[in-house]
Amino acid sequence: MPIRLSIREDWGRILQIYNEAISTRISTADTDPVSLEDREDWLEGHSDNRYPIFVMEINRVVEGWCSLSPYRDGRAALEKTAEISYYVSEKNRRQGVATALIKYVLSDCQRLGVESLVAILLESNEPSINLLRKFQFEEWGRLPKIAVIDGNCYDHLYLGRRVSN
Repeated sequence: MPIRLSIREDWGRILQIYNEAISTRISTADTDPVSLEDREDWLEGHSDNRYPIFVMEINRVVEGWCSLSPYRDGRAALEKTAEISYYVSEKNRRQGVATALIKYVLSDCQRLGVESLVAILLESNEPSINLLRKFQFEEWGRLPKIAVIDGNCYDHLYLGRRVSN
């Protein structure tokens, strides 16, 4: 299953996978599907040399992606910290795609100048919490009951990991 840097032609599939995650009601705080127009600036803001988006293909179709994004963009003291996000197509969840993407990103952090990773997720996303814990992510923060989805309140968790000394 090859992993590579994303290209503009992947954007539609990246958003399709993200919209599948929205429909789970546990994987993101977005509650409505997003369009290319909604996310174009975000996608364009990712560069291969600092904040890449990696995709994994299965049979030449993008089935998962992982991005690094600035954490608190523009704040110099946090420039070596990145937010990690990842999503896998519905039909390929629990098949090792997210594991492979996270391993790949961790191996690229030194090149990117990233020393700490932060994942921000809903407490209801137990599969991702468990996966990140396998990679030695720890709870670094919790914002209680601030996410409301379909009338249910959820904590927003911050899981983090140092990737270099």
